[in-house]
Amino acid sequence: MSNKIKVLIVDDSALVRKVLSDILSSDSGIEVIGQARDPIFALEHIKKQRPDVITLDVEMPRMDGVTFLKKLMSEDPIPVVMCSSLTERGADTAMEALKNGAVEIITKPKVGVKGFLQEAVDEVIHAVKAAAKARVRKRVVSLEVQKKNSADVVLTKTTRAMSETTEKIIAIGASTGGTQALRDVLAMMPAISPGILIVQHMPEKFTSSFANSLNDISPMDVYEAQKGMRLTPGKVLLAPGGKHMLLKRSGAQYHVDIIDGPLVSRHRPSVDVLFRSVARYAGRNAVGCLMTGMGDDGAQGLLEMKQAGAITYAQDEATSVVFGMPKEAWKRGAAKELIALKKIPRTLLNACS
Repeated sequence: MSNKIKVLIVDDSALVRKVLSDILSSDSGIEVIGQARDPIFALEHIKKQRPDVITLDVEMPRMDGVTFLKKLMSEDPIPVVMCSSLTERGADTAMEALKNGAVEIITKPKVGVKGFLQEAVDEVIHAVKAAAKARVRKRVVSLEVQKKNSADVVLTKTTRAMSETTEKIIAIGASTGGTQALRDVLAMMPAISPGILIVQHMPEKFTSSFANSLNDISPMDVYEAQKGMRLTPGKVLLAPGGKHMLLKRSGAQYHVDIIDGPLVSRHRPSVDVLFRSVARYAGRNAVGCLMTGMGDDGAQGLLEMKQAGAITYAQDEATSVVFGMPKEAWKRGAAKELIALKKIPRTLLNACS
């Protein structure tokens, strides 16, 4: 029996199918078991041989990628990596896909697809391997229905008691599975919550759409972070794709810096970079949480936050799509406690009080 990750490639472009197949087949741990030019052919293939992971184009004839994804996730869930164009429309559609169960996104430009994908070999292989570890479930009612925020009262009292020099902040890091997990968390955070900084591993140009989608469901105000933007209670700042985000402090006021720089822990933005800056500039006034994701980005940074006096948590295995980053944090003693997804909002608010 082969232990290789079995991948089905679904894309209406023969060139993209060929390039993706070559890239994935170059890794000894991956086997491309088939290619399909649209979801109808893909469904026929799945009946004959079930893949471990599907790479799925967004725009295809006969049935678009998101419609196929919804059908798959409601009937027979298989981890899906969406392959989306680097356009605003592509980003919006990719957000729709992530809401409906896709676990990763890889991007492709409108022109120069072959060269672009070949340059992104590591990204493509990493996305497929992360998806293979993801636990996907049939789509059920979202946690967003839980709108009763008992923590509202707690936080109101806390906020009134705060002095300007001890303002609490929350720092969160996430990767695979994080887009839906963050939606569930922010939907339950009251408008008066402490300022929140988030790094979600996501391609460049996609974080703006993601911030907008979070803003639609959150009582807080959610923005894609820009250089110099202030972090204040009731505001969420999301690190822009392709840039590192750092917390800075000027007197009693927090703000963010957005910088270029090398990949850190294989990522830009990196959770480790954010968490280290939070340890340095907020210390015991911070609360940190490392959520679902593959790899170890954020584990060291969360430990540094804890050592600086912050209260730190990690998402538990049962509710993580991929228990990689939280597991690493727990192994290093970086988290005070492992907590279930639905308990994260209240836990973070209580820790700030």
